[in-house]
Amino acid sequence: MNNAIRINEHLTTTGQVIPTQLEQAIQEGYKSVLNLRSPDELGFRKDEQKVAEALGLHYENVPLKLEGFNEELITKILTTLETLPKPAIVHCAAGMRSTGIALLSVAIKEGLTPEQTLAKARSVGFSFLEHSGISPRLKQQFVDYVNKHSKITVSA
Repeated sequence: MNNAIRINEHLTTTGQVIPTQLEQAIQEGYKSVLNLRSPDELGFRKDEQKVAEALGLHYENVPLKLEGFNEELITKILTTLETLPKPAIVHCAAGMRSTGIALLSVAIKEGLTPEQTLAKARSVGFSFLEHSGISPRLKQQFVDYVNKHSKITVSA
């Protein structure tokens, strides 16, 4: 897919997808789409679920608004992501939220520290969390979630 970031063999992230990209996704072997956009966002494609499912893709929409970013919502999204047939595409408007969520998923599964997670982000060309314009609160929530949940995974 164009303008996509391949996080690993199971997860690819991107901004808003259009029907031709969903067709391309099927051809490339993708099985699922997780849309993190809210229906009230400018540019939300109301026909996306219908198009995705008509192509044979499993589709889920779990809206993630940054002002509602909290541990419960993150856990809900990560749980949904875990249950999707893989490989999966995770998208939002510009690929920021989707890539952050995909990296959280990988960090927790692999028991990565926040530093290792940021290194992984840099290795796939994503430096969103290090951008000076990002809210310190958002960065801290990301780090806190990785710290709390990756330790559970490692000790399990």
